[in-house]
Amino acid sequence: MSQDGIPLLVVLDVDSTLSNEEGIDELARAAGPSHAAKVAEITEEAMCGNLDFATSLATRLEVLSGAPEEVVAMAKARITATEGARELINAVHAAGGLVCAVSGGFHELIDSLMESLGVDQWRAHRLVIDHGVLTGQREGELIDSHAKARWLQHWRDEYGAKRCVAIGDGANDLEMMAVADYSIGFDPKPAVRARAAHCIDTRDLAEAIDLVGLVRG
Repeated sequence: MSQDGIPLLVVLDVDSTLSNEEGIDELARAAGPSHAAKVAEITEEAMCGNLDFATSLATRLEVLSGAPEEVVAMAKARITATEGARELINAVHAAGGLVCAVSGGFHELIDSLMESLGVDQWRAHRLVIDHGVLTGQREGELIDSHAKARWLQHWRDEYGAKRCVAIGDGANDLEMMAVADYSIGFDPKPAVRARAAHCIDTRDLAEAIDLVGLVRG
């Protein structure tokens, strides 16, 4: 990295953007059908902006309270990289840029995926497990829309990024998209579709390469 900073910083949401899945939904699926139905309903409400993120996260975690810790490994095994994610990240790196991610999900589910994709930095919550069961609590900073915007600005300042692009799909991504130089809605919910500079309607992140003005490898 030159002393003048990097030419490009791309900050992405994780659940349903860098990954195909919603991590907390996968935890609920692993916990059983009744858990899955309750959590998926709350997730959809939050993604559409009908429920604030802090409330939705706390409510979904409460549904999972008492689930055995084995559900974490089961859910992690179901988390997959979105098509084109590696190509986009490689293109950003080839141009001298960096890729960061902010997740409303959990480090326990995404860390391995972020490492394998070559994401430079990422932030998420941590699950609290006690005596072999999920407590329904989380640790760490709440990664809500305000935090996502703060982390984008922090990384932009830290790396001296000349241009910053935000990519996300749900209402929790709107603030970071608003403070970025350019925003891309990825398979977006209506609230994001209405406000993003551009939208990608197919689940292929490689389509962002051209939008950002990069060269495909």
